[in-house]
Amino acid sequence: MRSIMVQTSARLLALLSLLQVRREWTGQELAHRLEVGPRTIRRDVDKLRSLGYPIEAAPGVAGGYRLGAGGELPPLLLDDAEAVAVAVGLRTAAAGGIAGIEETSVRALSKLEQVLPGRLRRRVSALSDATSAFGVEGPRIDAEVLATLAGACRDYARLRFSYEARDEKTSARMVEPAAVVYSGHRWYLVAFDLDRDDWRTFRLDRIRGRVRLGERGRRRIVPGGDPAAFVRERLRGAWEGDSSAVVPGRIRMHAPAARVGSRVPRRYANVEAEGEDACIVTSRGRWSHGFLVWMATLDEPMEVLDPPELVEAARTIVARLSAA
Repeated sequence: MRSIMVQTSARLLALLSLLQVRREWTGQELAHRLEVGPRTIRRDVDKLRSLGYPIEAAPGVAGGYRLGAGGELPPLLLDDAEAVAVAVGLRTAAAGGIAGIEETSVRALSKLEQVLPGRLRRRVSALSDATSAFGVEGPRIDAEVLATLAGACRDYARLRFSYEARDEKTSARMVEPAAVVYSGHRWYLVAFDLDRDDWRTFRLDRIRGRVRLGERGRRRIVPGGDPAAFVRERLRGAWEGDSSAVVPGRIRMHAPAARVGSRVPRRYANVEAEGEDACIVTSRGRWSHGFLVWMATLDEPMEVLDPPELVEAARTIVARLSAA
């Protein structure tokens, strides 16, 4: 009798796990996955409902089961790999660029550890204790804005907001959003700009004021079908720009070209030898503060050559560090 009860409980947990993985299953699919008959699936669904799980069912041949929204759901079922993946995500989010998410991520990670079995709890706890992360100085975005944009992408809702361009000029935008993309440093909204009749990418940290939801728009597919690739190409184009207007940065590194070149990807900068113990590093696109800081992290003696704006930026950073 005990063996039968254990088997039934294990099957209920497996059924619940399947319902959490996919939005909808047919009864036949569930029966096949669990190796039982359709009648057993119906009985197990009734048992899960009695435990408080809002499982919805559609009648008929094409009908199926799905886990409904709302209700008091017990903890999610996570296998070993899923638990570790969630822990890594929460740990990374604690150092992310979303304002106010750090404390929330730490609280969620603590709750996760409390509801896991002892074996998994030890693995996740070890991961938390042994892993640390640092946040890169950069723009931070509001979690509510991110949630609003993501919801609009899902619901095909038009958006209205004010946007500050690179030249610090602000304009009103009305768009049909398609996706939100994280580059590893900044968040971007990919959307079709209705006034400009073209696709645009918007940095979330440059959206000013309140984001207003409008009427339902069209479902938009990003050119090429891959939002991340679309943003990457747009950023690459902005970085390279018009070759006649690009002003690259040049820095003399007092270290052999071979040593510097092994640490500088060719797609970002050129490294040319200047004798045996020095080299000139030239950015492939226009100079930036990031290029300057990146060269400084190589921990080699360096001399900023040009343009004058880059030299002045270096002096400013040195002065700030000296005063710290």
